Amino acid sequence: MLKENSMFFKQHSSVIACLICSTVLSSPLVAVAATVADKKTPNVVTKRSPTKERKQGNAALAAPSMMGATAPTDEHIDVRGHMRDIGDGVTGRAFGGGLMTPTDAPKSVSAITRDYIAKQNPALNPMQLIRLLPGANVSNQDPLGMTGGHISVRGLTESQMGFTLEGFPINDIGNFAVYPQEIVDSENLSTVKLAQGSADLDSPHISSSGGVVDMYMIDPKKKMGGHVNMTYGSYNATRGFARFDTGYIGNTNLRAYFSYSQGRQDHWRGPGYENKKHGEMKIVNDWGDGNRVSLAVVGNNLENNAYPSVTKANWNQYGIGVDNVPGQKNPSGNTVYARYYTKGDTNYYKFRPNPFTNIYASMPSTFKLTDHLVLTETPYFWYGYGNGGGAQSNNANGNMTYGAQSNLTGLINGQVPTGALLYNPSLTETYRPGATTKLTWTAGPNRLMVGYWFEYSKQRQTAPYSAISDDGTPLNMWGDSNNLILSNGVKAQYRDTLTQTQVHTPFIGDSLSLFHNKLTIDAGLKYAIVKRNGTNYLPDVDRKYVSTNYYQALPTAAIRYKINQNHQIFASVATNFRMPQNYALYDSGSYNSTDKTKAPGYNNKANPNQKSEISISEEAGWRYQGDLISSSITYFHYNFTNRLYQQTIINENGQTYSTNINAGGAHSDGVDAEIGTRPIHHLRPYISFEYLHAVTDSNLPAASGTDYVKTKGKAAPQAPAYQVGFGLDYDDGHRFAGFDLKYVAKQYSTFMNDEHIPGYVLMNINVGYRFPKFGIFRSPTIRLNLQNISNNRYLDWVNASQVNAKNTVGVFGSNVTGKSPTYTISSPFAAIATISSDF
Repeated sequence: MLKENSMFFKQHSSVIACLICSTVLSSPLVAVAATVADKKTPNVVTKRSPTKERKQGNAALAAPSMMGATAPTDEHIDVRGHMRDIGDGVTGRAFGGGLMTPTDAPKSVSAITRDYIAKQNPALNPMQLIRLLPGANVSNQDPLGMTGGHISVRGLTESQMGFTLEGFPINDIGNFAVYPQEIVDSENLSTVKLAQGSADLDSPHISSSGGVVDMYMIDPKKKMGGHVNMTYGSYNATRGFARFDTGYIGNTNLRAYFSYSQGRQDHWRGPGYENKKHGEMKIVNDWGDGNRVSLAVVGNNLENNAYPSVTKANWNQYGIGVDNVPGQKNPSGNTVYARYYTKGDTNYYKFRPNPFTNIYASMPSTFKLTDHLVLTETPYFWYGYGNGGGAQSNNANGNMTYGAQSNLTGLINGQVPTGALLYNPSLTETYRPGATTKLTWTAGPNRLMVGYWFEYSKQRQTAPYSAISDDGTPLNMWGDSNNLILSNGVKAQYRDTLTQTQVHTPFIGDSLSLFHNKLTIDAGLKYAIVKRNGTNYLPDVDRKYVSTNYYQALPTAAIRYKINQNHQIFASVATNFRMPQNYALYDSGSYNSTDKTKAPGYNNKANPNQKSEISISEEAGWRYQGDLISSSITYFHYNFTNRLYQQTIINENGQTYSTNINAGGAHSDGVDAEIGTRPIHHLRPYISFEYLHAVTDSNLPAASGTDYVKTKGKAAPQAPAYQVGFGLDYDDGHRFAGFDLKYVAKQYSTFMNDEHIPGYVLMNINVGYRFPKFGIFRSPTIRLNLQNISNNRYLDWVNASQVNAKNTVGVFGSNVTGKSPTYTISSPFAAIATISSDF
């Protein structure tokens, strides 16, 4: 690895030397004028009439509340001052180098802005960008963020949180997973907000038993122009991005931008690659005093090969398992990943191409009906189609079956399959329209909001078996052709379902502002009504049709008091919920009819009677927001009931199968804190901290079904007790540099706390220089991002937690066999160089 890094610096020494020399020799830019940020909204929208431009805002929407917020914009203008755009949206003035923004929300909220985003590796996905914020425990598998990643906040993973882009939900409607590499290009990101504790009243989520992440895209520029950049780095990483801004179109308020990016990289561990094509557009029309219509569209096409996960034993014995040269094994010749290279093996890397196509569209719009009444409407639609790859072996004994049929024998394109191996990806196709509508009425100190969220989605999920070519690769990586057709004319499937989900969520909230806005009291209620209808097309299933209904009242309350201009205290309580995943409704997998060690029927059995996971979160905190320093500290407490969990069960006959269960309760307590400054001699430090004590309150069922594992009182998995983030930004207008560090304490990977991954430290550096205007290029910039500068090798995520890793004795004295958790390995050192400019 060190040899490869030295080769990279040797090959690119001239570029790096030029960057360092220009940084040292350049003269500083005239200092940017200081300003005090508006504490009501991150930015104030500027609007243009055919004859003049003027600053405008919407006081009703800007008021601090848990009931919702307006989207920030890229117009760096403050009511009480001016923020210049140095280039790519950077102001040079944001707290903590862009890792903090002023807020009056009566709950914990952290955010990053363009001042931070624009200096990072431009290929990073939104999860990676927020990793320094309090409580954000983020995995990092590759230098360009194309293999996705995971996040936990206060011990809750992304499938227990809500994610929105421009006001619409992007969690998968079935299993609530989030794929951050598909969402948005960082060049078009204005702000990413992390509310660690709870969703707003108008947040469109049925999966957020924890906090939410809200992402907002920049607005189109007022003048015609755009932005371009090119990136090259370790592991043959290449990426290009281009955006064109129309400016105001004619003598109207209409403006738009269109962007496209494409990136590719080789795997740093083993064979494989990622290739991503991504397009975005946003159109905005604003007029009058607070009226605005916008349309955001995102399209994404991605191909990647999944990195293999590891057990702790494999990690301790083999480390990363392979050299960095694709296709070669370690000198031992006995690597655990040998199967990853072997044609004809179910783990062969070409069986895991993970192709996916997404189209997102959202139209958040605001209409000022009267001086006191505002209508906000956010219709949206998203479409997704793709799979995660996979293969199954159908050996001579016919161990793969389809329903009660004893063997998978049939035809592919009229021919009998010649091999024993079949490609078996898990295909998902989703159609998801919806809309959130709300009316906000303001009268004196009172603000009343009434709204309704509706969504109707259809998700078709299949897993057909298809042919393998002579070179060991799938004939079609999508898996939707060259399929296995049985003698009865039916296409063989591992799963075959249709899920239709209807969401009806009315909500109402009231906010009362007293003593000249020093005291704000919020109270609200939303009522989630969710109906799911499912059809299982597999043969011989226990339930062909299933219908479930979920009704959940979700009250919230909050209070915020401004002691003076700089100090404020707040407290809040909220009820959150997360529905069971849709796969809990269906039998699926391999059908067992003759194997005496497995239960008859499918090896994944439905449990449509699961209850929703419920959490009650409480927060109390203090903020100081001055001209130079911004800080906050928050105490939080959670209570959970009906935790959702997937369990392997052994029935009374000693036969195994998997199903979904409710795993009792849990609670957690902790403290979040952060502090950042505006420039002090061009330096802007930032520090975040979290202490978390998360505990399982129940003994979990053992696989035998007749005993329980002694998990009560144990620390929860994926809940590190300590996290510390540190960032230091230097920016004099021409030269800029940054250093950041994240420490994450050890994380248990089992509920019994008998296996864990050690704590780790990740450190990154960025350095760059802005050149004077050159021709059409307004802000030519070169920067270098060095990631994981210590080349630390560590496990950074618990991919699949277990009840117990080691054999143990149950509550009633029976022996409970352990099962090994699996983990992902963090990306090593990488150097990423980027040249960019506005034009």
